[in-house]
Amino acid sequence: MSGVWVFKNGVIRLVENPNQSSDSSHGRRKVLVYLPTGEIVSSYSSLEQILQRLGWERYYGGDIDLIQFHKRSSIDLISLPRDFSKFSSVYMYDIVVKNPNSFHVRDCH
Repeated sequence: MSGVWVFKNGVIRLVENPNQSSDSSHGRRKVLVYLPTGEIVSSYSSLEQILQRLGWERYYGGDIDLIQFHKRSSIDLISLPRDFSKFSSVYMYDIVVKNPNSFHVRDCH
């Protein structure tokens, strides 16, 4: 992962570098893979079905720009941009960290 860390309104986030060369291994597009089936997550509807099976529920916190999920058994919250085209590796790795045995991020071939 490469990019710039941005601190805005009390929140820090990584903004990926869009100018990075696609030839480098870090510049390749990433995909989120659901390990038990080998399925590549290609939409929020498929991701939501998988997350629900893992105990995650939709969280309606009032931010119209985000789709959020929470688990009753933890304090974790997954926040994703509403537009799937903005679903970048930063969000994928957040899902992997919160579900380490279920997901993996790979380079798209």
